[in-house]
Amino acid sequence: MSSQQEVTDLDLFQEIEVEKPADLIIKQIRHLISSGRLKPGMRLPSERVLAERFGVGRGHIREALKKLEFYGILKTRPQKGTIVASLGVKALEGLISNLLDTETRDFESLMEIRALLEVHAARLAAQRSNEREIEEIFRAFEDFRNKVEQGQSALEEDHLFHLKIAEESKNSVLRSLIGLITPDIIAMSRERQSGRAERFQTTLKEHEKILEGIRSRDPEQAARAMSEHMDMAHDRRKV
Repeated sequence: MSSQQEVTDLDLFQEIEVEKPADLIIKQIRHLISSGRLKPGMRLPSERVLAERFGVGRGHIREALKKLEFYGILKTRPQKGTIVASLGVKALEGLISNLLDTETRDFESLMEIRALLEVHAARLAAQRSNEREIEEIFRAFEDFRNKVEQGQSALEEDHLFHLKIAEESKNSVLRSLIGLITPDIIAMSRERQSGRAERFQTTLKEHEKILEGIRSRDPEQAARAMSEHMDMAHDRRKV
């Protein structure tokens, strides 16, 4: 009678990535853009109408639109609603491909340029953010912290915190550049398995220091905390 040995090394197994409703919505938008049925300048239906049409809660619609707006694919204008950005169809399609696909990219180059951009964004956010905008950064931080404390993967919330800082830098070019490379960073983080839950505990502490610098309106403190965070993030991804 043969003995059976139990597998005890859980690192052999990888967490299954279940496709989220928001990502499925983004894929539909990608198809509509590439087919020419959704053109730059067109206004999207309201969240309520989209939720009814997709058969999902408005929270999923809001998440998808929020992502697409962060990456510059959609724009929200007062009294005009949400419209497709005035970029070429190929550019929009390529940007959404980056947002959803994982490919092999130059990791070192991306991390070098990301560090330069993120440090400057933190410095400017500390200089230029008002109380309401700092509260927005704090809310993004809270979204990340909640996921971490629940022991869940918080990779996207991690990067949304950074994108919110870039937004509050009040430099549209800086924000666009960070938004353009963020999908690649997320993809490579998944490939290198740097999105493990235990690593987010360390990241959370680093985010707290960045937030403290911005809240204190101390540009150099914010920049220094972001620089240290970028160095640590780089080292973690090399492991």
